[in-house]
Amino acid sequence: MRQQPVLEVRGIRKEFPGVVALDGVDFRLFPGEVHALMGENGAGKSTLIKVLTGVHPSDGGEVELAGEPVRIAGPLQAQQAGISTVYQEVNLCPNLSVAENIFIGREPRRFGLIDWAAMRRRAAERVRGIDLDIDVRAPLNSYSIAVQQLVAIVRAVDVSAKVLILDEPTSSLDRDEVRQLFAVMRRLRDQGVAILFVSHFLDQVYEICDRMTVLRNGRLEGEYLTSELNQVELVSRMIGAELAGLDQLGGGKRRERTARVGEAFLQADRLTRRGAVEPYDLDIRPGEVIGLAGLLGSGRTEAARLLFGADQSDGGTLRIEGAVTALRSPRDAIAHGIAFCSENRKTEGLVGELTVRENIVLALQASRGWTRPLSRTAQDAYALRWIRALDIRPGHPEALVRNLSGGNQQKVLLARWLITDPKLLILDEPTRGIDIGAKAEIQKLVANLAEDGMAVLFISAELEEVLRLSHRIGVLRDHRMVAQLDNDGELTPERVMATIASGADQ
Repeated sequence: MRQQPVLEVRGIRKEFPGVVALDGVDFRLFPGEVHALMGENGAGKSTLIKVLTGVHPSDGGEVELAGEPVRIAGPLQAQQAGISTVYQEVNLCPNLSVAENIFIGREPRRFGLIDWAAMRRRAAERVRGIDLDIDVRAPLNSYSIAVQQLVAIVRAVDVSAKVLILDEPTSSLDRDEVRQLFAVMRRLRDQGVAILFVSHFLDQVYEICDRMTVLRNGRLEGEYLTSELNQVELVSRMIGAELAGLDQLGGGKRRERTARVGEAFLQADRLTRRGAVEPYDLDIRPGEVIGLAGLLGSGRTEAARLLFGADQSDGGTLRIEGAVTALRSPRDAIAHGIAFCSENRKTEGLVGELTVRENIVLALQASRGWTRPLSRTAQDAYALRWIRALDIRPGHPEALVRNLSGGNQQKVLLARWLITDPKLLILDEPTRGIDIGAKAEIQKLVANLAEDGMAVLFISAELEEVLRLSHRIGVLRDHRMVAQLDNDGELTPERVMATIASGADQ
């Protein structure tokens, strides 16, 4: 007799203003399995989880629990129906004890008062049930993030969870902590709990999961047994292109190597930040474009932020022009000639309420200090120069930057940093969400800057773009730099994608 899904959705649709986040998605989850939900950022994973847990109402489709139609109106109803979620950021009360967190809202009572002894006894039994040896009387924040997540899982299962959703639970864990979590997941799976596992770490998915569902652009790409889909095929389905055909996507002629021979402007030696990116080495020379490739969430941005002082490293050494340097803040990086264009240009880059002029001069003014303000005449001159140089439209310095197109907003952000005359320009997804014409202009600008002697670190999800511009490519996977490939004219997107999929140079 065929096993019945504990959870099944059919034709789920969810729309937000101007965006179809889920477009007729089907999904099944069976008792006693660990099921991976896969897809790049923006594929619809988070939205599907929020629909399943009642955070967002669906705009169409059906949901069944144990074969019975249900309408999940909110998180409490989802929990009562047996669907519990543990998020990447532990959603518990760190100042309360472990026992209080497990039973919060469900405390055992005696004569109308909380029975503290009973609560601690039951909490101790629950944590022992997953081989966790901790004092349940201690505050939750006295334990590591890994233990806090296990406590969250204990609480989730204790409310009679039939379905346990784990959303990026390993992103801040080290390898020993991951092994501990996986042991608990296997024990729960063997007890019949259905586990939905969301992770960017491909090796972990293949280690712990029985089946997987792949979403792409809000649609169901397919459902597979993990044993029947290798990692190269999975990556192909996530990005929507066969590896054998990826080198046909761009058709552009690749850069010939023109980087200058000499000392590196910047050298990273075993640079790392726990939970963000594992130790990596990287050197960037004047006139050289270094590309960073990898799936979204692979650690590309995290690696770049360490080079700009936006995040603090907790290991390794950084040298700038040969001298060991500690970047305590972006201001330190700017003083050393490093510029950074964030992938989130609207939240971490541009100030939408300011004009084009005000946005362009922002970094230069910050480098001078606010006690040496730029005159209005100087601001106008800088703004007009870069508006003309980059063909920013409309060409009015007093236009609000929020009213510009995506491509022109990106040009304003580039102008802000180019005005500081940087020695190293870090570009994180500079062509994302802009039209083809603006994309070509920015690519040409990057090539010209390198030819004029600027060092460039270029991050993009578009492999053909990375190959077209870069002299060397660092490949990241699961927050590790797994290879550095020389773009010698014979490097193909297929080889880069195979390196991403396998974690080693092919």
